Amino acid sequence: MGLRIAPRPAPSGMLAAALLLVLSGLPAVAEASFLPPELMDKAAMGLAWFIIVFVPIGAIVLFWLVHILPEKIAHKRHHPQKDAIQVLCLLSLVFGGMLWPFAWLWAYSKPVVYKSAYGTDKHDDHFHEQVEKAQAGELLEHELAHLREELDAMDAKGGLSAELKVLRRTLAEVQPLSPGSGPTGGRV
Repeated sequence: MGLRIAPRPAPSGMLAAALLLVLSGLPAVAEASFLPPELMDKAAMGLAWFIIVFVPIGAIVLFWLVHILPEKIAHKRHHPQKDAIQVLCLLSLVFGGMLWPFAWLWAYSKPVVYKSAYGTDKHDDHFHEQVEKAQAGELLEHELAHLREELDAMDAKGGLSAELKVLRRTLAEVQPLSPGSGPTGGRV
């Protein structure tokens, strides 16, 4: 017959004793917060009011700011149809943002058909700004010549409004800024 190995005693007795020792050192009442209960209630109430009042306001403002981005882009790029893009942005706000991607794409598009029809791909505001710069003496000779050519091309196609005709006449009287002169007198 062979040797029989006796089973070892299970360490569960020692584990139970260690667990009992650890648990006896813990407080009898456990609290989940480091704050007293009254202060915890006030903090929870303040957080709830913040979430109820300010989070929706912030979400609405963020939604609005994102939805006027195409309008701002069209304005910056002097898009000739920026007013229509602005209307599409407002409609997008009403329809929950479903039209916003179209306004975004439209703001970044190059108005090729508009240019072939009217002779320019810029909004009238661009020409007003450029004439103001020319009158202030801020445009160089080649910039002024380009602006005159653009207005002449528009006039040839019949796309010049009465307002732009007045600007064209005003522009004819403006003297260009020579490259060596300017507000600094040729010095840098």
